[in-house]
Amino acid sequence: MTRLIPLFLTVATVISATPVFAQEAAPGPGKVVITFIPAGATFFTEAKDNPRGASFGNYQLGGSVTANFNRYVGVEGEVSGGIGISQEMQVGGFTLDDKSPDQLNYSANLVVSAPNRTSVVPYLTGGVGGLTLFERPSLAVNDADTFVTGNVGGGLAWYAGRWGLRADYRFIAVQSKDEAPAFFGTEERYGHRVYAGVLLNVGR
Repeated sequence: MTRLIPLFLTVATVISATPVFAQEAAPGPGKVVITFIPAGATFFTEAKDNPRGASFGNYQLGGSVTANFNRYVGVEGEVSGGIGISQEMQVGGFTLDDKSPDQLNYSANLVVSAPNRTSVVPYLTGGVGGLTLFERPSLAVNDADTFVTGNVGGGLAWYAGRWGLRADYRFIAVQSKDEAPAFFGTEERYGHRVYAGVLLNVGR
């Protein structure tokens, strides 16, 4: 997955000489785009070699700010919270009905938008960041713990002048560490995140 980050940088370099915002006729991203994330979900798959590493999902909300060099290339800072929800989880040989641990996710990403000139703009994105897993004693997560993450994905953004909408998907990889709780983090974990967001164009 980390091999895709240099690819994004190469693409960004190639198309960075595109026309400035004022020359673009169709609605599109401004110099700064703020995304509000009122609804989303993250799902982590079960650990392969750890029977206590159950699959689980969280409700997602948060926001991001994207600074665009031009219509096609930008950098994004994102912060979101994963709110634990009640669900059945297979932990070892037992089925637990419990809430998943709350999370805090943050990342810095490169965003490369398609070179079209319509109000509907597909994009690819990828970056690195962190995930903080908060304590949930009933799952033997006794302290907050932070992990390094990488993400790659894409989506669609629709612009209607100052406002717009966005649908986003990310594949997330969480780096393992030896001192992590058995429930999450003793081996590399993988997740999927989707969200719907509202866009606000700033500085057009």
